[in-house]
Amino acid sequence: MKPSEVLLVEDNAGDALLIAQVLAEDSTIPVHLQHARDGMEALLMLANSDTKPDLVILDLNVPNLSGCAVLEQYHPKDVPVVVFSSSWNEADRRRSLELGAQEFIRKPMHLQAFKDAVCGMVKKWAVRRD
Repeated sequence: MKPSEVLLVEDNAGDALLIAQVLAEDSTIPVHLQHARDGMEALLMLANSDTKPDLVILDLNVPNLSGCAVLEQYHPKDVPVVVFSSSWNEADRRRSLELGAQEFIRKPMHLQAFKDAVCGMVKKWAVRRD
């Protein structure tokens, strides 16, 4: 099975490492993970024809260009974007969905819930479109 391509937009090194580890060890779907550390890097990667993600996992609070600014500029018809944020602000959730995110998931604090959330996103949204 060809791995699903996932672009993670996350500036927190600990969260990025944990997500990579969860996808490598716990996901039932094989995943090739690419990582952008800020919104500008994410848009540059998405503009590159070599980057064709099946799913974008986007944190809202990233440097240089916020997650919402990425959503304002990136409007794919066939690539789901899931916001994975520590924000409990209802306005952030609502705005993310209005800007085109398919789902807004709050980052759980407990390890198992975090793992379940990451695996659930990939299982639900990272469907290969070959």
